[in-house]
Amino acid sequence: MSNIKKRPPILNITLKARQNIQALLNSRGKPSKGVRIGVRTRGCSGLSYTLEYADDHQSMDEVVDTPDFKVFIDPKAIMFLLGTEMDYVEEKLQAGFVFQNPNEKGRCGCGESFHV
Repeated sequence: MSNIKKRPPILNITLKARQNIQALLNSRGKPSKGVRIGVRTRGCSGLSYTLEYADDHQSMDEVVDTPDFKVFIDPKAIMFLLGTEMDYVEEKLQAGFVFQNPNEKGRCGCGESFHV
């Protein structure tokens, strides 16, 4: 028996999030390999999530395969995203991607940024 712990998946993507990403990719008007997720220093709590079209696979990207597209994870974001679930939520006045991150220690009041 090994004492090595298995690493949790970097990112779990819900069906609703996958459907909305696919819709964005389909409406883009040009081919994409998928999307790239990262974190950026920003906001009052320190970090915010980034999501952008991915036209190429960078050599150090971690790749999450879905049946329809690829999600590329910026290597600098891996330690902040480990075990995170990405979902798409629709509410009365807003809709968008949300991240349920077990590593977060707090968020700013407006929800734009987080810290670990």
